[in-house]
Amino acid sequence: MTDALYAPTPAPIEVLLVEDDPGDVLMTQEAFEEHKVRNHLAVVNDGAEAIAYLRREGRYADAPRPDLVLLDLNLPRRDGREVLAEIKNDPDLRQIPVVVLTTSQADEDIVRSYQLHANAYVTKPVDFDRFIEVVRQIDDFFVSVVKLPPRA
Repeated sequence: MTDALYAPTPAPIEVLLVEDDPGDVLMTQEAFEEHKVRNHLAVVNDGAEAIAYLRREGRYADAPRPDLVLLDLNLPRRDGREVLAEIKNDPDLRQIPVVVLTTSQADEDIVRSYQLHANAYVTKPVDFDRFIEVVRQIDDFFVSVVKLPPRA
């Protein structure tokens, strides 16, 4: 028998999805449900809400600290680049991994995201099944492969 058969099930993580497109929110939620992902998915719809959530301000005072942020770039109120810069410039937030999950395939967006210290840049597939698979792979990687920093 191998140790892999007895490997403990990874503990659920807190995931914050920052996404303004209701269809993409629904597909991400379905990806979590379809693959029996036990992680908790919180959703905010714009960049200002994302910062309030991360800083536990206002109605988010009791929000759990995310272990992972899935961040769209094209957001109302504050775009994803601003949110990413703010997260990575904040000593209390910078260790939270941020995966940019966006429709943009523009080289300048990819380069800028990595310059702002994104942990990964993933282009959203337009095909539903492929989108589900990409979200599942992101989840698998950050839950099963990567060692995340402890929650503050």
